[in-house]
Amino acid sequence: MPSTGADQDRPTALIVGASRGLGHAMAAELLDRGWSVIGTVRDTTTRTPLHDLADRSGGGVSVEHLDINEPDHLAPLHEHLTHRQLDLLFVNAGTTNNEQTPIGAVPTSDFAHVMITNALSPMRVIEALEDLVSPTGLIGAMSSGQGSITNNTTGGREVYRGSKAALNMFMRSFATRQSETQRTFVLLAPGWIRTALGGPDAPFTVEESVPLLVGVLLSKLGIPGLAYLDRSGQTVPW
Repeated sequence: MPSTGADQDRPTALIVGASRGLGHAMAAELLDRGWSVIGTVRDTTTRTPLHDLADRSGGGVSVEHLDINEPDHLAPLHEHLTHRQLDLLFVNAGTTNNEQTPIGAVPTSDFAHVMITNALSPMRVIEALEDLVSPTGLIGAMSSGQGSITNNTTGGREVYRGSKAALNMFMRSFATRQSETQRTFVLLAPGWIRTALGGPDAPFTVEESVPLLVGVLLSKLGIPGLAYLDRSGQTVPW
């Protein structure tokens, strides 16, 4: 869909995985900060908080369909967004299983599901849509502090840790291939947040976390290169 005049007056963000939780809250925060937001949902048959946000936004938020684990969904989404230039593309994806199982005992199908969802699929999305991003725009993905090899001093959550470390490596390769560009690349480690993934015992709420996370992303706009950052904007060791 071509941009309207109002859309052209403000920067545009695509948040992949914005139906609820962190992704939805990031979409709402960017809208409040004057951005035009495109958010994706996996299930077209279910109404989500993103749909409610779009209804209240006065055209500032639009909803698109994408299951990141279905590569065939990417070409139609790209085609639908061809006339939109993105200033920010951020992939918010994450799943986990077998949290206390040693890696050698994890079933192959469980391992594959987490690695595909957390590492392969986000990079497929980024590589399929990166040409829609401004030459000075930002491309990012939701990583985790648990993807840091240096900081792994406790073990546990081994499949999840490995998937986020893989995502970090893949993003580093992607950024290296674009080292001559003026784009910004960000891997964001949000901390332990009370979401469906984080669980009820997490110390941070979505409401207190998302303004920090969005602030970190926006603070990096216009600064070329790759950064792996926590919720305070501090560098996380690889």
